[in-house]
Amino acid sequence: MFAIDTPQNIGLDPARWQHALGLVRSWTETDHVPAAGVMLLRNGKTTGPHLFGRQMCDADSPPIREDAIFLIASITKPIVGMAALLLVERGEFVLDDRVKNIVPEFGNNGKHGVTFRHLLTHTSGLPDMLPNNTELRTAQAPLSAFVEETCRQPLAFRPGRGVQYQSMGFCMLGEIIRRVTGQSCAEFLQNEIFAPLGMHDTALGAPDNWYAGENPTVDCIAELRIPEAQVGSNWHWNTRYWRQLGAPWGGLLTTPADLARFAQFLLNRGRGEDESLLSPATISAATRNQFLAMRDVPELERRSRPWGLGWRLHWPGDSRNFGDFLGPHNYGHWGATGSLLWIDPTWQTAAIMLTTQPQEPRGEYLARFSNAVVASLKAPLEN
Repeated sequence: MFAIDTPQNIGLDPARWQHALGLVRSWTETDHVPAAGVMLLRNGKTTGPHLFGRQMCDADSPPIREDAIFLIASITKPIVGMAALLLVERGEFVLDDRVKNIVPEFGNNGKHGVTFRHLLTHTSGLPDMLPNNTELRTAQAPLSAFVEETCRQPLAFRPGRGVQYQSMGFCMLGEIIRRVTGQSCAEFLQNEIFAPLGMHDTALGAPDNWYAGENPTVDCIAELRIPEAQVGSNWHWNTRYWRQLGAPWGGLLTTPADLARFAQFLLNRGRGEDESLLSPATISAATRNQFLAMRDVPELERRSRPWGLGWRLHWPGDSRNFGDFLGPHNYGHWGATGSLLWIDPTWQTAAIMLTTQPQEPRGEYLARFSNAVVASLKAPLEN
């Protein structure tokens, strides 16, 4: 899907690109970031995946493996969103249909008016995390328990009247995919997106066969430096429970090269290696400001913090995660585990940085890497 080439042939300033890579190397050498995998696509070409640091957080850990897999947290959300849009293409529902039409038990406590568009744009009023999130995870609860609890929740505001980042909206999208297709969200992603794109080291939740055999795939998963709130728990990011839960809001495991395949698919306007998986019209809708047509969304959000369908768009005046220099056509997402993906179709460019260092809420290392990447492009992005 993409060729490996030199920085010059890709359209990069070689010295500035080496500086960007040197930044990442220095962060791993000084233990600010235990491990990182980065990749830049431009014009269908890449200099290849670049991996730095060590596989485990311990100082004496072996170097990071060439086949290292990263838990990318909330970059999961827009990928699940694209799977939901595939069902819209197939006529299963339209974006302004109500969630309760497919999940009847959802339509209580003021949620009867929540639509699929609300879930995809963080305008539903659902919470980011459930009030009993820690208790559910401590009990090693299955996804169905998170769905049931989400269905019981009241809303923070009337649907479409505000914007609140909401992981539980994507929890419901995963359940909708399951009810419509008869497959789990993880199975649907595998069959309809990952396998056709050749993303062989990607899964929403580590399947059982990753734990089997003499050299299990799970050994490839880079250990995360877990935040203080998770220390001592039986559900932190490195546990088998969390790695296998397959949370539609944050459970995707992948490699820089596999995620680059997904980014190239988007740059190709929905076309994979041999077939069109999503239409160009769907990609356009997913990556334009949905708030422009949502009359009750506050003006500040519409103007300064827009969302597409699952994708965060360009937020002018906000350095978090994406940095300072991206152009108006940029879209992407980030993850609490220290992961970043952004795409600019105008310049046929995508950047990926996957780390094992949580960086919430500011994503400082992600933003600094992003700035250095944009500075290495021979032609500047539109402003």
